[in-house]
Amino acid sequence: MTLKQIVISGISAILFSQVCLAEQFNVLVFSKTVGWHHKSINAGVTALEQMAENHHFSLDWQEDATLINTDNLAKFDVVIFLQTTGDVLNEAQQAALQAFIQAGKGFVGIHSASDTEYDWPWYGKLVGRHFAIHPQIQTARLNVLDDTFPGLEYMPKTSLWTEEWYEFGEELSPNLHYLLAVDETTYDPKADWGRVKGQGMGKFHPIAWYQYYDGGRSFYTALGHMGASYSNKVLIEHIYGGIYWAATGKGMRQ
Repeated sequence: MTLKQIVISGISAILFSQVCLAEQFNVLVFSKTVGWHHKSINAGVTALEQMAENHHFSLDWQEDATLINTDNLAKFDVVIFLQTTGDVLNEAQQAALQAFIQAGKGFVGIHSASDTEYDWPWYGKLVGRHFAIHPQIQTARLNVLDDTFPGLEYMPKTSLWTEEWYEFGEELSPNLHYLLAVDETTYDPKADWGRVKGQGMGKFHPIAWYQYYDGGRSFYTALGHMGASYSNKVLIEHIYGGIYWAATGKGMRQ
């Protein structure tokens, strides 16, 4: 073998190795809080990092909102808002996230992502609904509405689940496809915070959904309040299904 052939062979091997070892997609986890700070954020990040290893995707965890900019977001396929609260982005950062979704990319919101950016209508539509209030943590019956969505193969059609059950405001997007709902007859949905009171949402109380929105894909689940929940394989598969679909648009079953 000539020197030229050796060099070409070496370069080919390096390029082949890079292609084979490249992660299937890239994820940015953003967990800045301005309001309530969930202690379960670290448990969520640890679970997501393990998930990234198991499913061969790259993951970058940040709480610095300056990284929500056009140049940095170009590296990613999905942005996850993990337990964010309050007004976390300025106008330039909002514009960057909006352009990211409009470019066909994905968004995943976990739990208090719906307790974020109340004064930004576009974000409200992206998430689908805003958090309103919740009662104390309780066990209730969780029902799967659509098991054709990726990740829900692992969740029983109906099961007991312990959670901080969010009550939501009105539907902000007409495109929501609902995945999970909680049965309010199996727990006490009443809550009284003085300035706001909750009576529950009635017969239909959604907990997770997805949608195509403004050129991109959005998945939201209200599950995941407690740190211990992130050791539950069923929750992890539910979240991964949302990430995979948001990143690729794939995974739906007929």
